[in-house]
Amino acid sequence: QVQLVESGGGLVQAGGSLRLSCAASGRTFSSYGMGWFRQAPGKEREFVAGISWNGAWTYYVDSVKGRFTISRDNAKNTVYLQMNSLTPEDPAVYYCAAPGGLSGSSWSSEARYGYWGQGTQVTVSS
Repeated sequence: QVQLVESGGGLVQAGGSLRLSCAASGRTFSSYGMGWFRQAPGKEREFVAGISWNGAWTYYVDSVKGRFTISRDNAKNTVYLQMNSLTPEDPAVYYCAAPGGLSGSSWSSEARYGYWGQGTQVTVSS
């Protein structure tokens, strides 16, 4: 079992930055990769970024490449999402996720993940 708690969401002006955190407990954190997803009103949840267990590999959806950075601190059991240059296309509820779904699924597939946080709201004002 894995428990995930996100924090760091809020209201920011377009062009601004936010740093999301996701604290994990339960299974040994350093043994698995993590993902961030987001869901905007009326839209399906989409993959944003993923990171391998040791941070050596990262993956991003094209729309956030160069603006968002995923990282992790295994000593603190925490994964982060640094979001810079936020645009009016970025507002959503952001979720962190841990594997526990279908093994072999791609990083961007929800099927890969069996554990989800409660989400944190990101709002961008123009």
